[in-house]
Amino acid sequence: MARKKTSATHDSFQNFAANLGIGTDNLTSASSYGFNPLSVNRLLLEYMYRGSWIVGNAVDVIADDMVQSGISMNTDALSPDELDIVQGALERMEIWTKLNEVIKWSRLYGGALAVLLIEGQDWETPLELDTIDEGQFKGLLVMDRWQLLPSVTDLVEELGPDMGKPRYYRTIGDAILPDLGNIHYSRVIRFDGYDLPHYQKSTNMLWGTSIIERINDRLIAFDSTSTGLAQLVFKAHLRTWKIEGLRAAIGTNATAVNNVIKNVKLVRQLQSNEGITIIDSNDEFDTHSYNFAGLDDCLMQFGQQLAGALEIPLVRLFGQSPTGLSSTGESDLRTYYDGIKKKQETKMRTPLRRILDILCRSEFGAPLPKGFTFTFNPLWQMTDLEKADIAQKNTAAIVQAYEAGIVSNHVAVKELKQMSNVSGVFSNITDEDIKESKQIAPLSELIEGDDEEEKPVSKTE
Repeated sequence: MARKKTSATHDSFQNFAANLGIGTDNLTSASSYGFNPLSVNRLLLEYMYRGSWIVGNAVDVIADDMVQSGISMNTDALSPDELDIVQGALERMEIWTKLNEVIKWSRLYGGALAVLLIEGQDWETPLELDTIDEGQFKGLLVMDRWQLLPSVTDLVEELGPDMGKPRYYRTIGDAILPDLGNIHYSRVIRFDGYDLPHYQKSTNMLWGTSIIERINDRLIAFDSTSTGLAQLVFKAHLRTWKIEGLRAAIGTNATAVNNVIKNVKLVRQLQSNEGITIIDSNDEFDTHSYNFAGLDDCLMQFGQQLAGALEIPLVRLFGQSPTGLSSTGESDLRTYYDGIKKKQETKMRTPLRRILDILCRSEFGAPLPKGFTFTFNPLWQMTDLEKADIAQKNTAAIVQAYEAGIVSNHVAVKELKQMSNVSGVFSNITDEDIKESKQIAPLSELIEGDDEEEKPVSKTE
């Protein structure tokens, strides 16, 4: 049996005769990617953050949007007054501000921590929630990765989401923050920048990488282009003057050079809208203007690449809408807000629930009740017309459910009050109104009571 001839297959196009494709003799084949670990250069990252507004927006915008709208808490176990106490404690302890900081520094440096400040407890011991008494929670202390030394040789071995992470974080004391010693991992809330593969993370002290490292090449391209355009403005209108015997005059003596300079100054002084240019009959005077057409498109392309790399639309990153027919940036913002919602759910929900549990124990002496839930308030702000439309439809649905006997008067009033967070309607319903609504009988009983009322008997002669 004849043996079939085998040949190697490739998963990319190549044409060696035409020098097409990677691997052939062309300039593209010489292209590659270098290693530029910008995340380990703390000082450079800080100078970039301080001196570049684009870097500042790249770090701040997403962090600001992730915390700016707050949350809405839903539970029947806590009264509206108690929920207001929790919301007030979040503001009093500046929890949203601290979460904003820890997200920012994790994006800039590649990692940061928010330490849970529990008064009277040892940093080095594991945090046991049941040991938290009323008034012990004092807020959060934010530290970036350069203020900490993670225990890379002592990792968490217990099964769970923290497995493989450092067991302790040693604080580095300085003139502002004293040395707090070893902090147990259960007492911190950790945020990383961009995640790294296993072996890259192991060489980076188990931290992530800065977002600036990924966009550095596009950032240099954008800044180089914009700075180059700014310098071109000085050369947008050039004037040239061909002076007969100029080289000989310059080489003669200082008096001849001064005479040439005086002549040039005189011409510049007389050149205006109402002036006149006087030159020798053998001299030539010309003007040259630079055409900037197409450069704005080039700069916009670099800006779009930056926006794409950061997952921030142009209208949010640069404060300008994209160009094009019927292009307002609204759809881009909606897509961006959906991305923020995803980041909130994946990165903030678990830490925030933990903070709320500790806060509840510190304020009321009890853990979060069963069935407690919360939602992140939407970033998209509705217009007055949209709010009115939602209020009308939701009110009709609540009234219909009440009239059908599906919900009681108490539930209907609570639904109307909760709807006020979105539509702004029925915001004047107080907690007393909600309590009093429990005493009102269901609509079905009221109707039955009316039917059973004794009808007056007519008198007969």
